[in-house]
Amino acid sequence: MGFDISALFNPKARSLIGLDISSSAVKIVELSANGKDGYRVERYAIEVLPKDAVSDGNIANLDGVVDCVKRAWKRMGTSTKNVAMALPGSAVITKKIIVPDGLREDELEAQVESEANQYIPFSIDEVNLDYQIIGPAPAVPDELEVLIAASKKERVEDRVAVADAAGLKAAVIDVEYFATLSAFELIERQLPEGGKNQIIALIDAGANVMSLTVLRNGLQVYAREQAFGGSQLTQDITRHYGMSLEDAEAAKRTGSLPEDYEAELLNPFMENLALEISRALQFFFTSTQYNHVDHIVLAGGCAVIPGVDEVVATRTQVNTLIANPFANMTLSDRVKARSLLADASSLMVACGLALRRFDPS
Repeated sequence: MGFDISALFNPKARSLIGLDISSSAVKIVELSANGKDGYRVERYAIEVLPKDAVSDGNIANLDGVVDCVKRAWKRMGTSTKNVAMALPGSAVITKKIIVPDGLREDELEAQVESEANQYIPFSIDEVNLDYQIIGPAPAVPDELEVLIAASKKERVEDRVAVADAAGLKAAVIDVEYFATLSAFELIERQLPEGGKNQIIALIDAGANVMSLTVLRNGLQVYAREQAFGGSQLTQDITRHYGMSLEDAEAAKRTGSLPEDYEAELLNPFMENLALEISRALQFFFTSTQYNHVDHIVLAGGCAVIPGVDEVVATRTQVNTLIANPFANMTLSDRVKARSLLADASSLMVACGLALRRFDPS
């Protein structure tokens, strides 16, 4: 049938850690339960990837990525080998469909496959296909809204191969976007009135891509991606100081750059980032009925730059905060609060994946 229900949205694994392979680093997070609806950060690790080991979400250098995952897992000091991993949004086609309520599982699978055949641009045998029932269809009685997700098998197999070669088991393959939204729910609770009826712009600024997702009451009302990210700052450093890309990335992370770095490179980069965010919001206003946002939440590697929230708030005149899904969690003795605070905004996907361990089965 070419139907692999176990690949996506599989909540069965209990002991699970979140493993995020981004374009610049491997990030692992392990959470445990702490009281009702509470979580504890048991451990986490970040290991920088070799340059171009991951390109456009594709694993280009398998050995380099596997070595990085092994080092991160070893540093974690955990015995858990089940991991939740994620595919980039560009590797997954998602579509919401409406089906009658009360279908048997085999009938629902047949309907999903029939719908998928209509909109997937390649043979159904080449894809991993899965679905998740979202709930009753809005304004349609006796019907259900179902989310279908499809990805080419090779994209899923790439991630599974990394886990296998690192001695781990890929128990869940999720989608980066959904993992980010899971972590975002924890941030939304920190806003006034839990963010209810507020328009929130989630900006994820990574190494190469900046994505804007606008949410209202947990639902996406707009999304846009543009080519802009922290790798531009790294390249500026290599040019300005004559460093290799690896040395520039390391110096950027450890803050060991010459005195003129802030004025010459960092401040102009932050201004550029704020300008790109301002432009992205203008696109949002001109292409929707909305004309304001209540909050900007900054995530991704660029959000770890000290003071970037103030620069963005000044440019956009919108309340801006740095994403920290761990703000209301307790920490184990192995986790340094200051380090986690600095890294939190780049751990959104890894945190969302770690939360999969608590999904009801």
